Amino acid sequence: MKTSDNTISRKDFIRNSALAVAGLTLIPNIMTASPFDEKSLSAKGKMNLKNVRLETGFEYQDGEVTSTKTDLFYVEVGNGKIIKISPNQPNAKAVDAKGLLMLPAFKDMHIHLDKTFYGDQWQAVRKRTGGIKGMIELEQKMLPEMLKNSTFKAEKLIELLQSKGTSYARSHVNIEPTSKLQSLKNLQKALENKKKGFGAELVAFPQHGVFYTDSVPYLKEAAKMDIDFIGGVDPFNIDGDIEKVVDFTVQLALDHKKGIDIHLHETGDSGLKTVEYLIKKVNENPALKGKTYVSHCFVLGKLEAAKQEEIAEKLGDAQIGIVSTIPFGRLIMPIPTLYKHNVTVLTGNDSIVDHWNTFGTGSVLQKANLMAQLYGYSTEYLLSRSLKLATGNILPLDDKGTQQWPKSGDKANFVLIKASCSAEAVSRISDVESLVHEGNVVF
Repeated sequence: MKTSDNTISRKDFIRNSALAVAGLTLIPNIMTASPFDEKSLSAKGKMNLKNVRLETGFEYQDGEVTSTKTDLFYVEVGNGKIIKISPNQPNAKAVDAKGLLMLPAFKDMHIHLDKTFYGDQWQAVRKRTGGIKGMIELEQKMLPEMLKNSTFKAEKLIELLQSKGTSYARSHVNIEPTSKLQSLKNLQKALENKKKGFGAELVAFPQHGVFYTDSVPYLKEAAKMDIDFIGGVDPFNIDGDIEKVVDFTVQLALDHKKGIDIHLHETGDSGLKTVEYLIKKVNENPALKGKTYVSHCFVLGKLEAAKQEEIAEKLGDAQIGIVSTIPFGRLIMPIPTLYKHNVTVLTGNDSIVDHWNTFGTGSVLQKANLMAQLYGYSTEYLLSRSLKLATGNILPLDDKGTQQWPKSGDKANFVLIKASCSAEAVSRISDVESLVHEGNVVF
């Protein structure tokens, strides 16, 4: 698809999302590869960029959005913020962005940085036996060895996310009797080592059940530490008591002023009852509104349309968000219905390569691509809105096409990427992958 110099079509851009970071990721103070290097920074940490492409509005034909207008700008960055955006100065002495499109840096809002094979010797998923409790037994055997170099592997996984344009993540961290608090401590070391270019919020995650393996004392200790959310997993299937588990989780979160993010894979009656009971508890404790999430929540994909509408409305009213890993196949999550009822929807890669999954890519833009395909978001307007899944709900243009990002004073966390993917660019996908793996993409 041909595009003019000042308009872009998001169709190819979203569809060919594997190419998205063929440009580079720029995160303040981490500029170590061409064309951004240490010489680009002044002593005060300031940097100027020319030929930066920004979205400026929609173009319409017969009342329908047909493309997105862009123009080139001169952007001044300093002290981790965007200082000024002004008309382009193509002849200025500044870093040349070469017409790449600036977008908000991506956010992976559901991942397990603490337990991965990434960066270590290859291992495929083992044959599963005994359901979720069988996987708990497997983890109990594997974790002591995995913890020996989990800090190193977390750092390598963070580097993968950065290479895909992600600068922020919400990571679940195992808190259970096998790892105790060691998984958390090891991950905190990795995050400290990567703090200049990567941020994270942490979920104390009782992977082996709250009461099934008596994780309670460790969760209580973790809640006193530098974490942000109290997690949970399948209260009925693992612990056999929805109300007991949710009550404990809610009270621990309230006592320590944390949020809640619970894994819920259950698709039957127990899954629905868990969602409804959590809604009830959040409504009883308004301090948790806007701070409570259900990850996966596969049961929503199993409900009849009318029930989906009802639950989505209740989730929206309670300000409970859904973090969907957007499963492919027969189970399709009702994300458009959630959006309709103002439910916050986030996404993440979950596993990249570990004992649960071997197919993670590290790209949340690919998740936006998958969502657009699943729901037939083929128009320019809907494709442009799909991007918010990758950026944590930050978009350059509002729903009316008015520019709302970036502005002076915004944090300078952004990616610069190719605005569209021509047939020539698609044919060079192997070159792009090589560029990423060689570490030549700027973090």
